[in-house]
Amino acid sequence: MNGLLLDEHLSPKIATGLQRMGIAITVHSMNEWNGGRFLGRTDHECLAEAARQGLTLVTYDVRSIPRILKGWRDQGLSHAGVIYVDQRTIRSGDIGALVQGLARLIREFSVIDWTNRQEFLRHA
Repeated sequence: MNGLLLDEHLSPKIATGLQRMGIAITVHSMNEWNGGRFLGRTDHECLAEAARQGLTLVTYDVRSIPRILKGWRDQGLSHAGVIYVDQRTIRSGDIGALVQGLARLIREFSVIDWTNRQEFLRHA
């Protein structure tokens, strides 16, 4: 895992929380990533650029992202990984649970190759 990209619906405070915990991984918020150029862009465009930069996307979008990735797989295209969060498991406003869950996942899986990997985030 080279770094994380938080989608538009995830607070930039998550990156700050991970830094405070001493998690040594680059975390970008969609709001600041590439100067905010990808705000409002299609999921496909964001995924393609994240893949190009080697960033694993963190998203609550469990409907359209898997469909896009299935299409990519069928075309032989790769991505840099996706971490899905389910609103029923961790609410989007629960920054602490998001930070704790991501920290646990990073500690467990950061050294493996995240190419085409998809995981669901769980409570720590």
